[in-house]
Amino acid sequence: MSTPEFHQRPLAGADSDRRKRWLITGTFAVLAIVLAHAADPWAWATVRDARVYERDWGRLLRILGFLPTWLIVAVALLAHDRGTHGPNGWRWRGGLLVLVPAAAGGAAEVLKLVFRRLRPGETSPDYLFRPFLEDPWSNRGMGLPSSHMMVAMGAAVVLARLFPQSRWLWYALAAGCGYTRVAAGAHYASDVVVAAVVAWLIGDAIMRWGLNKRGTPP
Repeated sequence: MSTPEFHQRPLAGADSDRRKRWLITGTFAVLAIVLAHAADPWAWATVRDARVYERDWGRLLRILGFLPTWLIVAVALLAHDRGTHGPNGWRWRGGLLVLVPAAAGGAAEVLKLVFRRLRPGETSPDYLFRPFLEDPWSNRGMGLPSSHMMVAMGAAVVLARLFPQSRWLWYALAAGCGYTRVAAGAHYASDVVVAAVVAWLIGDAIMRWGLNKRGTPP
């Protein structure tokens, strides 16, 4: 009778830790989104830089939100891992680097149709929304959430989990991609923060699934 109780304690502790982790994550995410919306008028007026993509660093950061960038990196991982993880296991790292940014980018396109908030205007930081009955299946001109940021953050989550010692670099690069989207006037700051939060949640869920499939602790 004592054996089941012995095994239940660590499980209960793990569930408690998981709930605490998600509570902290959720609180931080909501706070970040609220603060970003409050900062939108300031960012619209002060962060904008119409020439950001004329600079090499600006173009570099932007392409981190371009899905084919990560397809190339995924091919490099596949080539590196081939033959090192068994007949089929070598595909998992490159596969995740394709799956997560693609899922995040696809989710961004769907969410734009749900939120329907237009990109920032040239003369005012006020939010404008497209009515649901107007071009219901087109997200052209919509900015919430930022597709570039969701792709970049999705890739950052994968690389941060695969190479944890350099996680700061991947998240910093994703943040840089988001900065350029705000500076270019293509997005509100809140478009970028919402994208980062949603992409992190998607990436975290997929990485946990992928690492569990491999038998690696998430």
